[in-house]
Amino acid sequence: MTYALILAGGKGLRLYPLSRENRPKQFLNIIGNKSLLYNTLSRVSKIINNDRIYIITNKDFKKNIISESSDFIDESNIIIEPYNRETAVCIALAAVNLLKKDKDANILIFPSDHYIEECEKFYKVMNYAIDASDKKRAIIMIGIKPNIPNTGYGYIKIGDRVTSKYDFNIHGVENFIEKPNLEIAKKFILSGNYLWNSGIFCFRADIYLGELEKYLPNIYSSMMEIYKTDTKENQDTVIDNIYSGLEGISIDFGIMQKTRKAYVIEGLFEWYDIGSFTSFKKFLSQYDTNFTVGNILCEESKNCIIFGNDNLTITFGVKDLIIVNTDDVTLILDKNREQEVKYISNILRNARNFDKFI
Repeated sequence: MTYALILAGGKGLRLYPLSRENRPKQFLNIIGNKSLLYNTLSRVSKIINNDRIYIITNKDFKKNIISESSDFIDESNIIIEPYNRETAVCIALAAVNLLKKDKDANILIFPSDHYIEECEKFYKVMNYAIDASDKKRAIIMIGIKPNIPNTGYGYIKIGDRVTSKYDFNIHGVENFIEKPNLEIAKKFILSGNYLWNSGIFCFRADIYLGELEKYLPNIYSSMMEIYKTDTKENQDTVIDNIYSGLEGISIDFGIMQKTRKAYVIEGLFEWYDIGSFTSFKKFLSQYDTNFTVGNILCEESKNCIIFGNDNLTITFGVKDLIIVNTDDVTLILDKNREQEVKYISNILRNARNFDKFI
């Protein structure tokens, strides 16, 4: 049986100050009138029955998750981590929970904070991934053809075509590169042999845990302790104890850069990782060469991205800036350094009297 797992424990630090520690981006209505998480649930529910949709998050976001997901799933389908230990660990925890329910569990994994245009091709690709992951006993990745040399995404170098179905090709994975610098990203675009890693995966729970045993044995052994628990109360206690000693690592670094079981399908649908201010451009109003939302007046300003509010924001004689106005914080940033925004929260934590603005 196939299950969906939505990853909803991220902090969205690259979108500060829109995204905050107590209400990160997946819970914000920043595209349309529903949150990114709600829209993800709506999209996934057209592929997988609601009773087989699970969300994994950390304990700090439990109330937010319950509020956003109540139209789709029961609270019992929310898996809680005591601490954020990154994606390799949270996926492993979900895998052992689903394996307890179903020894043949196949898992389709989605980030909670992406925008995907719903279309027939999207649903066909997902069904193809489900079929391929089960039959090939493989880790299936969905790749997106890049159109700009973005340094915020992982890249997949595609290998030989293995097979095709529904007009989609499945390729072997020759290499997996996590967030290259700009010059390398430009070379990837020119070669035509690379896809962006969309963060959408599909694999059997037992296959993933097998790769975990091979490449991250300490995490695997910890997960097996959780698997052996006999009641929820015992499991919660074991999880608390184990997580306090676990080091976090992403699935990209921990598994995907090492595994030989990976295949990739190109996702021929509209996809955006809402992980930076630049990624909003499609959804903002164009004001000459600037992209804006809110009450904005731009004079002699070029190539800026401006998030305003009810107050009037005026720019004059500036270029290549990101400006974000919220009720309590104003951010002005060189557009070429937007990937560094996540470090601001560390600065605020260490600055006296600024922690209330995180």
